[in-house]
Amino acid sequence: MRTRSRPAWRRSGGDLLSANASLVYRTPLIYELVMAALYGRHYAGRTKVLAALVPPGSSVLELCCGPGFLYQRHLKRIGVDYLGIDVNPQFVARIQRLGGRARALDLHADAPLPNAEIVIMQASLYQFLPDAGPLVRRMFEAARARVILAEPIRNLATSSVPVLSRLARRHTDPGLGTRPERFDEQALDAFVATLSVPASRTFLIPGGREKVYVFDLNMSDNRQ
Repeated sequence: MRTRSRPAWRRSGGDLLSANASLVYRTPLIYELVMAALYGRHYAGRTKVLAALVPPGSSVLELCCGPGFLYQRHLKRIGVDYLGIDVNPQFVARIQRLGGRARALDLHADAPLPNAEIVIMQASLYQFLPDAGPLVRRMFEAARARVILAEPIRNLATSSVPVLSRLARRHTDPGLGTRPERFDEQALDAFVATLSVPASRTFLIPGGREKVYVFDLNMSDNRQ
């Protein structure tokens, strides 16, 4: 009986990207099913609240955009000029099929980001621990008007139940290696307090699993 090999992902430069991405990141369908189970009845609200912060017709850069649900369900209909960046080429291809622009890119590389009026990252900042500061500084440099950060503060990966925490850490690898560290609310607030641009607004998404920070750059003269 022949076994079916998993497709290998490659970086744009041709180097082999890890073929060991967790099951969650194998297909857009699996990704959505897992996220819907995690967020429950508040799942739809997690992207809706971010979309409400984006003026119609804006240019938007979304980092670690996943399969592009924010674009598909909200931003496309308000005429934004959208660019999504994700390490997963299957997710990038899906956004392109939907009519959006997207690039496969590892954001750990220290390179300038494309400019946009609004720069967004949702539920992915932990992937850049232990030092997420350099990436956020690049987000400030790329944004012309606003940066939106939304990050989980309640995580299964830091659960006090060992089985749950091990499973969560094992199955949240997008293909670049596991990231065991996570933010809780206190640690996330402390990190944001170190940034050169103060948050102009903070709030919890419906259900309270993620905390959102809005940075309006035209209100600050301290951009780096």
